[in-house]
Amino acid sequence: MATNGNAPKEITAAQLPDLLANDNSVKLAGIDVDGQLRGKLVSKKKFLSIAESGFGFCSVIFGWDMHDQTYVKELKVSNKENGYRDIIAIPDLNSFRRIPWENNVPFFLISFHDPDTMEPVSACPRGLLRKQLAKLSEKGYGAMAGAEYEFFQFRAPSENASDSTASYLKENPPHSLPSLTEGMFGYSLTRPVHNKDYYYDIFNTCEQFQCNIEGWHTESGPGVFEAALEFGEVKHMADRASLFKYVVKSVATKYGITPCFMAKPKQGLPGNSGHMHISLVDKDGKNLLAREEVDPDAPYPDVAYLSDLGRHFLAGILEGLPDVMPMVAPTINSYKRLVENFWAPVTVSWGLEHRAASIRLIGPPGSKAGATRFEIRVPGADANPFYVLSAVLALGWRGVEKKLEIPCPPLGKGEQVGGVTDAGARLAKSLKEATDRFMSKNSIAREVFGDEFVDHYGGTREHEIRLWDEAVTDWEMKRYIETV
Repeated sequence: MATNGNAPKEITAAQLPDLLANDNSVKLAGIDVDGQLRGKLVSKKKFLSIAESGFGFCSVIFGWDMHDQTYVKELKVSNKENGYRDIIAIPDLNSFRRIPWENNVPFFLISFHDPDTMEPVSACPRGLLRKQLAKLSEKGYGAMAGAEYEFFQFRAPSENASDSTASYLKENPPHSLPSLTEGMFGYSLTRPVHNKDYYYDIFNTCEQFQCNIEGWHTESGPGVFEAALEFGEVKHMADRASLFKYVVKSVATKYGITPCFMAKPKQGLPGNSGHMHISLVDKDGKNLLAREEVDPDAPYPDVAYLSDLGRHFLAGILEGLPDVMPMVAPTINSYKRLVENFWAPVTVSWGLEHRAASIRLIGPPGSKAGATRFEIRVPGADANPFYVLSAVLALGWRGVEKKLEIPCPPLGKGEQVGGVTDAGARLAKSLKEATDRFMSKNSIAREVFGDEFVDHYGGTREHEIRLWDEAVTDWEMKRYIETV
């Protein structure tokens, strides 16, 4: 992993005093189930004392939702009965970087462990992903990934910088928020000029904070940008994907801009995707999805250049995708994006270079063999990248171990998902439907992740569903206030 300044690639506790010689504090943060960073600033003295052994961190971050409301149902990791006890947070020393917009304060990511067993907490996103990578590592394999995020941006609701968008929306409708730019103009070279300082600040700050952007452009939609993050090892990609959002939200603050990563911010427009690209490699970095020679007897022409391992991996994702939908589409709003006719997949589907499918296979003859990979197109920008990558790896590896066969033919060129010739099953249309399947007794999610994780994470989604069921929306008021 790249490091800041003169920091060594692999950092040990013995090197920390020199690394932090001119600092008096350190910022630490872990990831919760919603993909949010939760952390604190500690003194350098405190950090040096816990850098190896870890420190107590309140487990309530796994006992409440994204707005700090405790879950309606008590869940195992953190609850009243265990007193929302501390769990052990252990810094990942190799995640070191400095926060350029906060006077270069040192920053480390942390992972959460059970104080009794010192095993990763079942719901800890970093721990869950490392478990999946360990399965590959046992065979001498690794995984590479890249992330793409689209997001809307809105101008500050007032000239007073202290007025937050959240405060404004308490008294005003969301549609009154002005977009950063108006109109539909994807890949525009002129639109970024309107906000060029902000545009380049994000790009440059991401490089400084080691979540480098590979491609950066406007996307179709008012005030929509898209970033393709630099391809790399999966364990680092998930970190960088989470930190990318942190950079964008932090940099945007000083420009009076509110970035929005929810899956579907505006009715009638495409939503925000969070596509993930993934490939498998051996210990020498050779792509394991690529076939040495074209297969004249391939079951479908689309997989003529895909290895047998790659075919089993693809089959595993396709078979298990309906059972892990809450991990790739985690919110009520996620399913507003996954509708027909809006450039979003809605079925279990795949195809070579097919952008309408749930899984786009990228490889020869359209690209070099070494670049063979799967693009998972179901996740939105609202998804937790650790859970997305965990789901893809767990399902794909299950396919390899069971030598599964691809369950449906590829989408034909020009064929849309959800059409009469689409042989794939329809994915869940709501978070409730998705969560019911995820938590069902015989779900593939339980097979690959275990009951403890499924019961905990499923419980957090049931909480989200409960809040939605109790909500009265503007649409309902406008539609029914005078008519019923």
